Order: sequence, then structure tokens, then C-alpha cells
Amino acid sequence: MTWLNLIVLAVVQGITEFLPISSSAHLILVPCLGHFPDQGLDMDIAVHVGTLGAVMLYFWRDIWQMLLGLWAALRFRNTPGGRLALSVVVATVPVVAAGVLLKDFVGGAGRSIAVLGWTTLIFGILLYVADRVGLTVRRIEHLKLSDAAIIGLAQAMALIPGTSRSGITMTAARILGYERGEAARFSMLMSIPTILAAGTLAALDIVKAEQPLVTTVAIYGAVLSFLTALAAIALLMRWLRRASFTPFAVYRVILGVALLAAAYGLIPGFERCLALAG
Repeated sequence: MTWLNLIVLAVVQGITEFLPISSSAHLILVPCLGHFPDQGLDMDIAVHVGTLGAVMLYFWRDIWQMLLGLWAALRFRNTPGGRLALSVVVATVPVVAAGVLLKDFVGGAGRSIAVLGWTTLIFGILLYVADRVGLTVRRIEHLKLSDAAIIGLAQAMALIPGTSRSGITMTAARILGYERGEAARFSMLMSIPTILAAGTLAALDIVKAEQPLVTTVAIYGAVLSFLTALAAIALLMRWLRRASFTPFAVYRVILGVALLAAAYGLIPGFERCLALAG
């Protein structure tokens, strides 16, 4: 892996993991448009570890409150941190169940450029509509377990490449009336067990295959994705205090149309992309 390949992969992963624009679509396009070799499973794990570290650092206060809440729950005390931790658990259950059911589709036909194009376009439009019509009156403190379950079901849909885990969960939260910043906040807290579980399973696959898990290149990739993800989270949260999701929705529509044009042969020169994705 060249330095250019490493930097592009880590930066793209760091930026797109938490923005509602679909990291899977962009990561599939990296080797396609950049003419890079496939980065391999160990690098995928490394960049995801970097993004996991970024979200845990940025939201360390929420995480600390959840840990304290879990400790209080063991002593039969009900606290806001404990309720938030339970909400994250409830929201995680659907994606775990769906992951088992959709594993073959996600790793096979779901990676096609056509699927990426349609999901990027459709869920981009849905994000725009939800953001325009959704109320902005609720905060995480108002989160009910039924709301967490609904957002969790939305997260399960993100197993279909191009949907965007952050995008669909923020969309669901906006439909339920949560403020933009609060929708993003809960979406990112939900990502912690999801990324941790996915990374652990992938690491176990590497161990079973007797492949090297930790390399110098993987460490560099983790650091770069950590820094870019931390910057992306900070910028998104700052943006949502005064603006909307509209720029992300517009970007998704443009990207989705471009992907569909490539998938159906309207843009020449994308044969390699179609082969890699397929």
C-alpha cells in the first residue's frame, strides 16, 4: 500500500463514517477511482478502530455518564446515564439480528454500483424530507425506549451498502422530532457498539485465517482515520447548531445519480468500478 493509498483511504473513512453520506459507497469508490488495490480486511479494521476512538473521545462525557448509570443500575438506581445506556443497547439489537440474516447479501449483490446508487439517492431524498418536516423539540433526555427501538430498526437497514448508518439513524430521529444536533449525537453513540462488534468479528476472521492483524501501515491508517473522524464529528456538530442536513442530502442525490449513470452504462470508463463492486 502506497502512502497516497493509505492517506486517501483513512481520510475518506474518517470523514464519511459519521457524516450522513454513506461511507460504504465512498470506500468502494476509493480503489475504483484511485486505481488502488483492495486494502484488505486488516486495514478495514484499522480505519474503523480509528473512527471508534474518535467518537469515544468526542463524546467521553456521555460515555462516562452511561458507565456510571450502568453501575447505578446494578444497585437498582434509575439515572439519566443508565437510561441512555439502555437506549443504546435497545437500538443495537436490530442491527445484530439483521447482520446475521443479511450477511450474504451485504457481502455479495449488495455491493453493486446499482444498489449503491439507488440507496444513496433514495435515502438522501428521505433525509431531506425528514429534516424539513420533522419537529425540533426533543432532546436525548426525552428519548424513550420505543424511539430507540425505531432508530435501531433504521440502523439495521444501513447494512444495505449506500444507505449510510449515520444518515438513516439521523433521518429516523428527525422524523421522531429530535433536534438535529441531538439526532447526530445519539446516532454517533449508537455507532460505538456497532463498530466495536463489527471490528471484533473481522479481527476474529483474520485470526482464524492466521493473517497478521497489526502492522505499521495499519497503525498509521488508524491514526489518520482517528484524526479525520474527530475533525468531521466536531465540524458536523458545530454545523448542526445553526444549519440543516440539506447540503448532505443534495450531495447524496448528486452522487446517487452519478452512480446510477455509471451502473447503467451512461458514463463510459467505469468498467473497472463495476467489476470491483460486483
